[in-house]
Amino acid sequence: MSQVKPYTAEGSKKEQIGQMFDNIAQTYDGLNRFLSLGVDQIWRRRLMAAVKADRPQKVLDMATGTGDVALALGKHLSHARITGVDLSAGMLAVGKKKVAAADLADRIEMIQGDSENLSLESESYDAATVAFGVRNFENLQVGLSELCRVLKPGASLHVLEFSRPRVFPVKQIFHAYFRYVLPVVGRLTSRDARAYTYLYESVQVFPEGDDFLQVLRQSGFSEVHCSRLTFGICSLYLARK
Repeated sequence: MSQVKPYTAEGSKKEQIGQMFDNIAQTYDGLNRFLSLGVDQIWRRRLMAAVKADRPQKVLDMATGTGDVALALGKHLSHARITGVDLSAGMLAVGKKKVAAADLADRIEMIQGDSENLSLESESYDAATVAFGVRNFENLQVGLSELCRVLKPGASLHVLEFSRPRVFPVKQIFHAYFRYVLPVVGRLTSRDARAYTYLYESVQVFPEGDDFLQVLRQSGFSEVHCSRLTFGICSLYLARK
């Protein structure tokens, strides 16, 4: 897999990812709603439905960011305990405020951590989610293998990630929007245009579809499946340990 970094070719990708999300943390939620035209909330509802089917009692939300998925899990799984993990202290600070405001601090824990070296017990979670975060793993297979390690046998992994649409004219519109519009809006609103240029570039090199399913298998998962959403703009992956 080719690797794209947010700022420079030199140095650690994960350190640059942490810096990038610290830079945009305060504007991240509002900008996401605006740039996705709200469609990201539809995708997250599909994710919730998939996770709820197994009725997990303990769920890990990797690359939790400001906690949107962790909060949704807390609301949809009334007795489950949720652990949200992210590299960015800035994003977690926003997320913790949202968790407290939702009165879910007793069931949702937000911690800073590295996807490739989780300080979590092996075989301790019933399910794991990653929403638009696997592209940011420095070593994709190592990060997925860590998720596999902390899941119980038979537990599920659910991954939401951007993909590259193939249908005309969605393919052309997606390309133009992500490559040209997002960086301009990002620069005007978050003062970090590079963060949204990186988004486009990282989607282009991510091993989507069957290629990602193969990486999941190589990381210890089985029963892998991919559902393409919204004309192929996004994909929902399911895998089991």
